[in-house]
Amino acid sequence: MTTAVAKTNHDLVLAGPVGSLDAYIQAVGAIAVLSKEDEQALARHFREEEDLQAARDLVMAHLRFVVHIAKGYTGYGLPLSDLIQEGNVGLMKAVKRFDPNYDVRLVSFAVHWIRAEIHEFVLKNWRIVKVATTKAQRKLFFNLRKKKKSLAWLSASETEAVAEDLGVSAKEVTEMEKRLHSRDAIFDPTPDADDERNFTPAAYLPSPDSDPATLVEAADWNEDANARMSSAFNVLDDRSRRILEERWLADKKMTLHDLAAEYGISAERVRQLEVNAIKKLRNAMAL
Repeated sequence: MTTAVAKTNHDLVLAGPVGSLDAYIQAVGAIAVLSKEDEQALARHFREEEDLQAARDLVMAHLRFVVHIAKGYTGYGLPLSDLIQEGNVGLMKAVKRFDPNYDVRLVSFAVHWIRAEIHEFVLKNWRIVKVATTKAQRKLFFNLRKKKKSLAWLSASETEAVAEDLGVSAKEVTEMEKRLHSRDAIFDPTPDADDERNFTPAAYLPSPDSDPATLVEAADWNEDANARMSSAFNVLDDRSRRILEERWLADKKMTLHDLAAEYGISAERVRQLEVNAIKKLRNAMAL
């Protein structure tokens, strides 16, 4: 199955926007959107019967969505066709991993994979030397590019405003802005270096067992989960919310007996309130 899927993915990538971009966008926009029932049926055919035609139908029906996401990254000076191509790869990865049993639409699941591929493409190609190497720096890199209204340097007040808006220090914003304005640096030996033992610095870099796309996708997922959790906390009453905060979120966690003594109830009652609050929280986040 792996070989067959890889071949199909390769063919679909080649079928991407290699000709007229406008014609490609118009063509994918004309493809009918799948209903939830049809999408679930195709996903089960592919997952249970290895039906590659079903996988192809799922990908084709969501190509317009990739175009929509890719257009949001055109401010980095990279060709839209390349961004779409990378997004298509992410879409195909999502289709391969999509489980219809979770009763979630493919578009909601695939958005993280599409963005992960585009993010990695931008970071690899926008500069020869990467401007963002950690998860926090990558987030700041993309957000700062969106916040900057021009290529001019930010003033002190603008830096403070961006830092406050992004939840980082002004020093971090300034450092990332320096990287955005920095000139490209040569990472490999010069072309006239004919020494056979003249290895590139990349030969000495560690290669941890991690997929960059997975890391970016995980970061997006965590950010979304944190936002949904913060919103879900509003459905809890004050006592239940404080029990969860003290039992799960505080640096120095309180015990059931500590909370029982504070509220004048039994430790078992505190445990019951905690279990019920967690159930309510899960339901609210699922919605």
